[in-house]
This record gives sequence, structure tokens and C-alpha cells, in this order.
Amino acid sequence: MKPLNRFAWWGAIAIAAIILLTLLAAPQTLINHGSTYNRSPSGYGAWYTFMQAKGVNIQRWQKPFDDIVSQKTPVTLIQVNSALKAPFISSEKKEWLEKGNTLVELGIKEPVSGAEFSSNLATSVGDVKIDTTRRHIIMNQQQENLVLGDRFGAILWQENHGKGKVIFATTSNLAANAYQDNANFEYLANLVTKNHQQIFVDEYIHGYKDQSTRAKEGKDSLLSYFTKTPLFPALIQVGVLLLVLIWAENQRFGQPVTLQTPVIDNSQAYIQALAGVLQKAEASDFVIEMLGKQEQIQLQKALGLGNTPVEPSILLTVWAEKTGLSADELNSLLASQNKKHRINEQQLLTWLQKWQNIRKVNH
Repeated sequence: MKPLNRFAWWGAIAIAAIILLTLLAAPQTLINHGSTYNRSPSGYGAWYTFMQAKGVNIQRWQKPFDDIVSQKTPVTLIQVNSALKAPFISSEKKEWLEKGNTLVELGIKEPVSGAEFSSNLATSVGDVKIDTTRRHIIMNQQQENLVLGDRFGAILWQENHGKGKVIFATTSNLAANAYQDNANFEYLANLVTKNHQQIFVDEYIHGYKDQSTRAKEGKDSLLSYFTKTPLFPALIQVGVLLLVLIWAENQRFGQPVTLQTPVIDNSQAYIQALAGVLQKAEASDFVIEMLGKQEQIQLQKALGLGNTPVEPSILLTVWAEKTGLSADELNSLLASQNKKHRINEQQLLTWLQKWQNIRKVNH
């Protein structure tokens, strides 16, 4: 194998090892739970399609909350929390509500009650299935704030602020994809359309951002993404190491120097040992899998999908919407990283070139 080719393989394998260690150590989040882009049981993709089919004026909001204040007429904003949150209303939100706006926040942390986890509550549109034991306690003098509940307490309740109001729910799965067989979809639809306002579903809290927001926040380039991740210092070190090795291979003459006992770097020794094993095993399938996952995360970040791996169908849909191009080649790349097959050096270079083309189109 030629020296430069050997360096390229060592560099690729070293980066793959670093990526693997980072992925194994990184915490897993569920930021896309409750997103209308999510087609899994915890997503709201089916309900969003249901609302569009009804002809409701509903849109996805992919900007910070501060930007919604500029809306000229009162609107209804739906926030489906990925994790339970305390029912807190900031002074900024309170001022916004007092102007006649409505906030519907699903997924509020309240104490666990003695209720059964699953219950069916009768409403004007049919039985609504609720899967939570959490209930909000409403005092007798505040019973008018009860929206939906049972003898254990409120599941949905409201608070009035000037001309507007906020509606809280102890469950974030009120109209999730898993509840299509019940009256849940229709119930939430009636709840958010009572005021006949423009409806926005907050996708910004799930990591989705439009082009202008990404540019404004300075996160539109992959380079800025790398500089803010733990991988960046490691990649710099790997790059410097490769340059030193290339330079050393081309130095045929020089003054003799006294050899010193090198200080053993356990991390470097581990990476080199792993690289040697993978090179001998010709584990190009491992390199493709690891680099492919990182390329996917970089592409997600550039599209405003966050750095938590999403389902391929979501990535393909957003890619097609943003670029207006066919997602066939991207689909092929995503599928290839899950296939356990070995390829030669030329095929690896072709595979990397395809990813480079995807990044150029997204820029």
C-alpha cells in the first residue's frame, strides 16, 4: 500500500474510533417526541395531517418564541414538550397572553395521584384516552378553570391572563400518533380552534429551525457546528498528526538527534491499536457505518434537525422540502451505512464524494 494511502486509512480509522467513543459516551435525548415531523407513536405527525385535512389554518413554527410576538393578530401556539416541565409562565409570555393570544402546553409535571394509568374520559366528541396518573389539584373556588379531569384532579386546566389564556395538560400524548383510534384527535382539534385564531405548532423546541433562524443564530455552517462539539479538538489533533507524519516521511536527511524515551499516550495507543486491527481485518464496513452516522448528524444540523439522530424518513422529507431535489441518493447513502459489506478503496472514495455532494447542495 502506498504511504499516502496508508495515512488516509489510518486517519479515517482514527476518526471513526473517536466518533464511536463519542457516540457511546453521549447521552441520548428524546427531543423529537411530540414533533409533527415524528411518525413514531410519540409523534404528532398524524394529528397535523388530520388538521390539514380539516382545512384548519395551521402551520409549523420554527423560530424562537420572541419572534411570534411580532404577529399582528392574536394566535394560538401549541407546545408539546418532549419531557415534562413545570407550569411556569414567564413575564414575556404573560404579556403576550394578555394581548389575546392563546398558549396550549402539553406535558406538564404534576404530582402522581391514585388514578389508574389508563383511563377513558367522556367528552362531547367521544371518549378520550388518557395514559398518565399525574393530576393537577384545583381548589373549589377555581373549578371554572377545569377543562378535563376526574375525581383525582385535572388533566387539562386553564389560566386566564388578560384577554388571553394558557391551557396546560399533564400528558404530552393527548393526540400522539398512538391515539388515532380514540376521540383524542378531534378533542384537541376542538380545543385549539375555539378562538378561530391562526394556529402554530412549535417545532423550534424540538430542534427544527427555518433558514433565516439558522443564519441569524450563526449555526448555518458545518464548521461552526464542529467548533462547538467535543470532536473538534480531537479532529484538530488528528489533522496535525497526519501532517507531521507526511512531513516526516519526506525528510531523507538531517542532523542526528539523541533519541528520547517517548511519553506513552494511552488514548493514542488505543486508537492506533484499534486502527491496526481494523486495517488488518479490512473493516471498511465499520468505517462506513461510523462516518455515515456522523455525516448524517452534520446534515441534520445543517437542516435544523438538531444533533440527535432522527428517523431516516424524517431526514429525507426535510431534505426534499429544503432543497427541492430528489432524495434518492441521500436515501441510498443512509441505507449503505446499515449494510454490513466491505468495499475497496476506490468505492470508499466514491462514497465519500457522494456525501460531499450532498453537503454542497445543502449549502
